[in-house]
Amino acid sequence: MYNKELIEKLVCFIQQHDGTADKRLLSAMVQDAFHLERSRSVYFCPDFAIRFSQSQRERMSNTVLSLSALQKYDSIPFIVCIVTPAKNYLMLANTTFLIKLSHSSQNFTADNIKGSFNGTDIMPEYQGLSNTPENFKALFELHSEISFQGNLSRLVENTQSINGRIEKLDVTAPMESAIMRSPRRAVEFLHSDDYLDLRADLSSRVHSAQDAIIKAAQLANVNIRGRVIEYLITCTDPASKAGIIRALENNLPLPQFLTEDRLGDYSKSYPSYDTETDIKTKILFLHGNPKGFNIDKLLKFMSEPKSVYLIYVLGIGSRDIFTRLISVFDERLISSTHIESHWSGRNTRGTVQLTEDALSNILNQPDCPQIDSDLAKQFLRRLIG
Repeated sequence: MYNKELIEKLVCFIQQHDGTADKRLLSAMVQDAFHLERSRSVYFCPDFAIRFSQSQRERMSNTVLSLSALQKYDSIPFIVCIVTPAKNYLMLANTTFLIKLSHSSQNFTADNIKGSFNGTDIMPEYQGLSNTPENFKALFELHSEISFQGNLSRLVENTQSINGRIEKLDVTAPMESAIMRSPRRAVEFLHSDDYLDLRADLSSRVHSAQDAIIKAAQLANVNIRGRVIEYLITCTDPASKAGIIRALENNLPLPQFLTEDRLGDYSKSYPSYDTETDIKTKILFLHGNPKGFNIDKLLKFMSEPKSVYLIYVLGIGSRDIFTRLISVFDERLISSTHIESHWSGRNTRGTVQLTEDALSNILNQPDCPQIDSDLAKQFLRRLIG
């Protein structure tokens, strides 16, 4: 959660001390004024972390922090204060706003988080928003949808100039032909008894954990919140699920649990269909545009002869849960999605971002198929291209 009032006070305090020109003096004043703890070069509290760097100019090449250290603070706003002789400059440096790590981070991989980033590795602008204090709230909300893990493969690729773990799919002519048949298959599935079975299965899973899901919806960290809700619905280990529920009910630290980074969150096969379902939550009392699916993963799955990809939308209120099971080709979804490259490496097609308005619209309408085959094929051609 972004503490707007506190961070505005921090920004105002630092701006009032423009010209201090000494990072040690300024950091001591900030630490005292905001009662911050210190861990090596980082000052922090539950609502933000800040690192002070000395420079002669706004765009500095100094090393800021190691990625492994940043990982500890990536779920809260991580601010870099660049102390120059005349002015103090502030930027967000969470992983979403890093271009890469420094050139010396040659052993950095997704399994070996090693290396540091410099001031020049911080994006001065993101999605049309300048990386300046007046946009911190909007920027951090965008970052909250991605998380540290979501940025890792992109940072690895950009740092090492190698292919990310997910490479751009080479769509051959036979594959494209198979992909273009997938909208018709989706329509057939939505009118089948198998669709009713899958919807009832998911509904039963939600009902069995409804109180815990509503409790999980109140978790501040967007990434953890989504993973917990997904786990409560799809988990097949009763003991592990009970441990999560017990922690939520008693406000205890969550036990460790694993969710896989796959195309869908829930897989189920039928004689004529292989389904993958992605679970997307819409917290009715919060705002947010959730990350959708990886385009290359989707195209690869859609090239398989029995594939059906669905989105299970959960609208979670303070007491109730509303659900809709729709096709990825639902025209309400297609018309309100756009492609983002920030979650993926350069050598991929990127990721689709879903919009809050689309999810709200789907939740407010009956659970019925709305697929325009021509629109779906246009959408697929755009993804392939």
